[in-house]
Amino acid sequence: MTSPLDRLPKIGAPATRALTAAGYTTLRQLADVPRAELARLHGMGPKALGVIEAALAEHDLRLS
Repeated sequence: MTSPLDRLPKIGAPATRALTAAGYTTLRQLADVPRAELARLHGMGPKALGVIEAALAEHDLRLS
């Protein structure tokens, strides 16, 4: 059984591809990653960043 931290939240395909290409395949890996670093990824927009931040907050985690 996988935890919600073991997969990426449901975001758009371009944002998912950008994260995967950068080596991020789970929500857990995004904890403490600088928000600016993710924002620089091609395909990562404000909506996807908001979804990621909300998903992390559900587990008392956050971007840095």
